[in-house]
Amino acid sequence: MAMAKFLALFILGLFAISMLQTTVTASHGQGGHHYNNKNKYGPGSLKSYQCPSECTRRCGRTQYHKPCMFFCQKCCTKCLCVPPGYYGNKAVCPCYNNWKTKEGGPKCP
Repeated sequence: MAMAKFLALFILGLFAISMLQTTVTASHGQGGHHYNNKNKYGPGSLKSYQCPSECTRRCGRTQYHKPCMFFCQKCCTKCLCVPPGYYGNKAVCPCYNNWKTKEGGPKCP
């Protein structure tokens, strides 16, 4: 009986520690959204000389590498921002996200 109580308390303690760790991790931005670092991403986060390397990263997995690089560098030069990842995540860079073609499509890859 005493062993069962000990085991139940031990499991409850592990569960509590696990929940605490999850709460701490989420409060430090490591949980849901992986791009909360406003210094690394966001409007004006880059210098113009950083655009080629950031666009190489952004366009690294597309089959349309040349047009991607052309438009990415054009957008980066204007917005001084390139979203994280290979696609999507444009909300991090509003200028990059909101610049549209004449037809209303996205200008920036």
